[in-house]
Amino acid sequence: MSAADAVDLSVQIGALRLRNPILAASGTFGYGLEFAHLVHLNRLGGFVTKGLSLEPMEGAPAPRLCETASGMLNAVGLQNVGVRAFVAEKLPALRKYDTAILANVFGSCLEDYTEVIRILEDSEGLSGYELNISCPNVKKGGIQFGSEPAQVSEVVSAARKAAASRPLWVKLSPLVANIGLIAKAAQDAGADALTVANTFPGMAVDARTQKSRLGNLTGGLSGPAIKPITLRLVWETLKAVRIPVIGLGGIETAEDVLEYLLVGASAVQVGTASFADPRASEEILAPLTKALVRLKAINIREIRGKFRDDSG
Repeated sequence: MSAADAVDLSVQIGALRLRNPILAASGTFGYGLEFAHLVHLNRLGGFVTKGLSLEPMEGAPAPRLCETASGMLNAVGLQNVGVRAFVAEKLPALRKYDTAILANVFGSCLEDYTEVIRILEDSEGLSGYELNISCPNVKKGGIQFGSEPAQVSEVVSAARKAAASRPLWVKLSPLVANIGLIAKAAQDAGADALTVANTFPGMAVDARTQKSRLGNLTGGLSGPAIKPITLRLVWETLKAVRIPVIGLGGIETAEDVLEYLLVGASAVQVGTASFADPRASEEILAPLTKALVRLKAINIREIRGKFRDDSG
């Protein structure tokens, strides 16, 4: 048996065991089915569906994507078929895959979140939920659910009660003064794990037309440009909570994965890289195994959280 064959990539995220720490991120992998002819879905640790709302949403006007220096802006506008159509049309086909499938859930008010989860709870084929709390709460003047601890506690507590049978991950916004306080509020309200973090708002202007390069005025910035920021946010989050953290932001290579694992992430999500190469999430696995062999590590636990802070 080779050294690579001895490496165990499996990770434990609360009650959920993944065959490896690589997941495809919400909003970059469709409902998973669109990638099934390109990616061996069963080789992934799992994937997160695009966000599901109570009712279908058409999303933002085109163009929805714009390349930027070391990244990408997207303004998809949370377009989706709605939770009922997902359960009826998408979920039956997903049940044949042996990988962790998490449904990303969002809403414009507390009741939207709980009703989406209630509908999903009645259906088989999901491993858990990822709560997107970067959405505006229309009942409270449009403030983001994830912008202050009290709101985070309220929405996560409600979602936790609705999600009686499955793990609940909470995807945090990076646009907060102290992510540790937000993370702790989510943990204390019942989150099983945290995804850090969502995209950053940005804009791109076309000098020739003097208009936005997107159909919307602004979009979410992702890709390698944000990795140093999200890496710091993961590090700060893990100093505040005891639950697992899934790192997300600018992951393209095995080296990127190692950096997130070293600062303490239990797993990672690959997002923007899938637009350039739909197989990006799967193709990281072999280099990651080789990297662990070079580090003389036989499993993820041997390197997770081993970052050495010599700053004094």
